[in-house]
Amino acid sequence: MPELKIEVIPEGTVIDHIPAGKWLKVIEILGLTKPNGGTLLIASNVPSKKLGRKDIVKVEGRYLSEEEVNKITLIAPSATVNIVKDYKITEKFRVGIPEEIFDILRCPNPNCISNREYVKSRFHVVSKEPLKLRCHYCERTIEGDEIPGNL
Repeated sequence: MPELKIEVIPEGTVIDHIPAGKWLKVIEILGLTKPNGGTLLIASNVPSKKLGRKDIVKVEGRYLSEEEVNKITLIAPSATVNIVKDYKITEKFRVGIPEEIFDILRCPNPNCISNREYVKSRFHVVSKEPLKLRCHYCERTIEGDEIPGNL
């Protein structure tokens, strides 16, 4: 079987175990759709024992904020984040879906108070698999492709 070779980065972040086809949304979340000087490596539709197929995103010279990790969690709940320093993985963690999500998503209900007043959005996790969220204020439920569309 041919060996998969993806260039090693000296410093930065590797996001692994992204469900196949979701890499574009990950780089949109990170604001990397335009060249910014650092190397961006993307491997798409890579064989995976855990997922069947997966995507991998490597971002040189960049570390993720907590908010970015929380957004990635909503579209890639099985993702792992590797922090690379001096060509070595110094930290590795799996993203996780919390019980409540604050100020990350917009409620798709135009009449929701979170879209009309200055209140931070708040969603309760109804189900993690498949991911289903309920707005704290209007109780509208969102799931599937509706979630990335409201990040």
